[in-house]
Amino acid sequence: MKKYLGIIVDAVSRRQFKGEITVENGKIIRVEEKEHDNDQYILPGLVDAHVHIESSMTVPSVFARMAVAKGTVAVVSDPHEIANVMGEEGIDYMLEDSKKAPLKIFFGVPSCVPATPFESAGAVLDAEAVDRLLAREDLYYLSEMMNFPGVISEFPEVMAKLESAKKYGKVVDGHAPGLRGTDLQKYIGAGISTDHECFTYEEAAEKIKLGMKVLIREGSSARNFETLYSLIDEYPEAVMLCTDDSHPDTLIHEGHIDKLIRRGQEKGLDIYNLIRAAVINPVEHYGLNVGLLREGDPADFIIVDNLKSFNVLSTFIEGNCVYDNGKVLFPLGQVSAKNVFNRNKISIDDVKLAVPPAGEPGEPRRKIRVITARDGELITGQELALPEVENGNLVSDPARDILKMVVLSRYADDPVQIGFIKNIGLKKGAIASSIAHDSHNIIAVGATDKDIVEAVNRLVENRGGIVAGTTENLLDLPLEVAGLMSTLNGEDVASRYRLLNEEARKLGTSLESPFMTLAFMSLLVIPELKLGDKGLFDVTKFEFVELFVNG
Repeated sequence: MKKYLGIIVDAVSRRQFKGEITVENGKIIRVEEKEHDNDQYILPGLVDAHVHIESSMTVPSVFARMAVAKGTVAVVSDPHEIANVMGEEGIDYMLEDSKKAPLKIFFGVPSCVPATPFESAGAVLDAEAVDRLLAREDLYYLSEMMNFPGVISEFPEVMAKLESAKKYGKVVDGHAPGLRGTDLQKYIGAGISTDHECFTYEEAAEKIKLGMKVLIREGSSARNFETLYSLIDEYPEAVMLCTDDSHPDTLIHEGHIDKLIRRGQEKGLDIYNLIRAAVINPVEHYGLNVGLLREGDPADFIIVDNLKSFNVLSTFIEGNCVYDNGKVLFPLGQVSAKNVFNRNKISIDDVKLAVPPAGEPGEPRRKIRVITARDGELITGQELALPEVENGNLVSDPARDILKMVVLSRYADDPVQIGFIKNIGLKKGAIASSIAHDSHNIIAVGATDKDIVEAVNRLVENRGGIVAGTTENLLDLPLEVAGLMSTLNGEDVASRYRLLNEEARKLGTSLESPFMTLAFMSLLVIPELKLGDKGLFDVTKFEFVELFVNG
């Protein structure tokens, strides 16, 4: 039996009092008011309502060490990324590795593997597989249903997956950026209960009014807190907090859900509403076995210095202190590597793109579609531009910031797909990655064809990872687990990743998170124009389009 004194923050009853918590056998057996001189605060531990652990580039047991240091005791995690690479084997890998750490990780069943039929993935989870997985007790919900056109059009395969979730009484997460009006009503009517893709206040408010829970996301690239934070006080029972995709340097240096508590306080938000969004709502919505600082609950709580600076001093899970005074108190287990990577090296000829034959005399040069990236956003725009031509081939034009981008399958030696992108900003060199949502093929962008080829071939040598630099000086971070995660500890991954970001900035980019932004340039379910391993894709039309535009 252990006792803890502090100023107890009872978020359920919305009050604070000096008191004592008594813990025995992992449970809180007593919470009582008591006078003392301890001015530290005791709160329920924080919950990330939606995260892809793979985006931390660390395996679950390593991610756990970074998370508990920030006061996180539980996460709702979608193993969608590794499932796209390795299928059920990847999901089982995440479950097994998570057992090496005390962080409570509640995995869901990926609903969209592959995310679309318009790209090559490493696996398929059809309706039968999804039903089998949802029947398992160690998988808690149906992960984000990204195929919202399939829901609206009632595709049989999509509807079968939703029916399976209903059959097993499991929550269905949504993913519907920009969806409004009657289509949104039909999407929600299919039983989809959350959305973390809102990028305007009006969209989020409409979804809440129609019965959805909105998850305010603040990751490494997609950052929506500034736009949506007022919802926390306006609709306190309908909002949760999440990171979705957060890189290790962000987790270590900026924080996790704790940083949103701090920012919310700076915005003048009600502390109890913040805690409701960060703890109570996800616990209740997903039915998580996570304590809310009540008698009989699991002893999952944190101690912070005060509610303004919100510095986490200690983290407890099931009554065990897992983080205290700057130290993680559980060991780093042995990490094994699993991967699927079947690509050979490419040559300069593979990334060459010839100018089409000339048309009628006097016909103007044909323009190309150019993807326009947006810093801090998953969505892109598109514009038309005259291409730069060299020796009859289309090449990057760093002076206009129109750079060649390539995507190629990691699962087979299929042809390289070529597009052009603006707002990456490289003046020299290239950046490349095998983290390319959602199928995680190889994606690269560079100032010259040679730089692109060298960066891609380094990835092939490493069987996945990220790369930045020039032909003469390439830096890399191998990701031995599915080409998504490293076997190193979080600090080492963060340090190497920081070096790669610095190198990317030396090459000319001003993007806040260049590799995260790059990773979403092949995500064919987020508007507007993207490049997949089968070609240039207009998400608004949901069809492939030609690079060259007539007229």
